[in-house]
Amino acid sequence: MVKVAPSILSADFTNLKDEILRLNNTEADYIHIDIMDGHFVPNLTFGASIVKQLRPLTKKIFDTHLMVQNPENFVDDFIKAKVDIITFHIEATTHHDRLVKYIKDKGIKVGIALNPSTHENVLEYLVDEIDLILVMTVNPGFGGQKFLSNQLTKIKNIKDNFIKNKNIDLEVDGGVNFQNSINLVQAGANVLVAGTTIFQNNNYAENISKLKGL
Repeated sequence: MVKVAPSILSADFTNLKDEILRLNNTEADYIHIDIMDGHFVPNLTFGASIVKQLRPLTKKIFDTHLMVQNPENFVDDFIKAKVDIITFHIEATTHHDRLVKYIKDKGIKVGIALNPSTHENVLEYLVDEIDLILVMTVNPGFGGQKFLSNQLTKIKNIKDNFIKNKNIDLEVDGGVNFQNSINLVQAGANVLVAGTTIFQNNNYAENISKLKGL
């Protein structure tokens, strides 16, 4: 079953409350929340205070993607904002296992994100402790980038060599559209993050259903 996670980075920020309420009436599984600090990635988005205000608007899973340097300095605020999943970049901190354990001990699911140039072997000593692996199919930091097709090999390798029968989501983020989503799922991904593809017109429910193959 393919899950779809609309990325609100592509939503209308002047009407963000209405955008979340509209997603409530779709088959979206997660709401993907991109947090950027202007250091780990060039762009700057918003922080936990905004997420906390959005939380009462929906029962959808808040899939929080921290594109920040030293994510250990940020996780407590997002835990207080009652997110469901916290994903941090393996490139952004040193003591990965310590941070994974800290987040999980708070009752929050945890994911590890990999930049396009990061080899999947870095997952070897973490895969038994995490709930989600996020493969970036663009370089993080900007919406609307071109999909990097060479990441399909990485996705397949992760599926075949690390996940196998484990209960771990394999998520992809970056340039996902109706054309490449088939290849992503065939390679092993089961969660598709999509921004422009979903928010490009007013047919959110239809766009999400199309990605899910319903």
